[in-house]
Amino acid sequence: MNDLRTGIGYDIHRMVEGRELRLGGIRIEYPKGLLGYSDGDVLLHAICDALLGAAGLGDIGGHFPDTDPAYKGISSLELLRHVVKLLHESGFEVVNIDANVLAEAPKIGSHISDMKEAIGGAVGISPKRVNVKGRTSEGLGEIGRGEAIAAQAVAMVQQKD
Repeated sequence: MNDLRTGIGYDIHRMVEGRELRLGGIRIEYPKGLLGYSDGDVLLHAICDALLGAAGLGDIGGHFPDTDPAYKGISSLELLRHVVKLLHESGFEVVNIDANVLAEAPKIGSHISDMKEAIGGAVGISPKRVNVKGRTSEGLGEIGRGEAIAAQAVAMVQQKD
């Protein structure tokens, strides 16, 4: 039987004026974006951490430090592709991904299909094996006040035959 492993990931970034909003590898039209050293895509960052954790490969900060100029402004899709390459080199493949985006606004429902396509494409799995859900904080805390967006992700990987 294949060695199945599960990992979890979480990320949160502050909303700021003057940055485009990228979530799940796509651009979303919104007056604010996420502050970050890369493009700030909290969903992809949470997925990267979930995948790295499942394979026992550390975390996103260890692989892509915010002190390295090579990662300044980088697309998080590139980071995700690199994480998948690391998994493959370690003998693992991605089984599935399940994620939550925690945001009061914008509503992401109409963007989920595109996110699943972008994530599935970067990871090399069918979008049917990627699930993304939108959640609010019911007006509570920094997310509820629209000051931040967070994401949670769970990923399952298996050892390749």
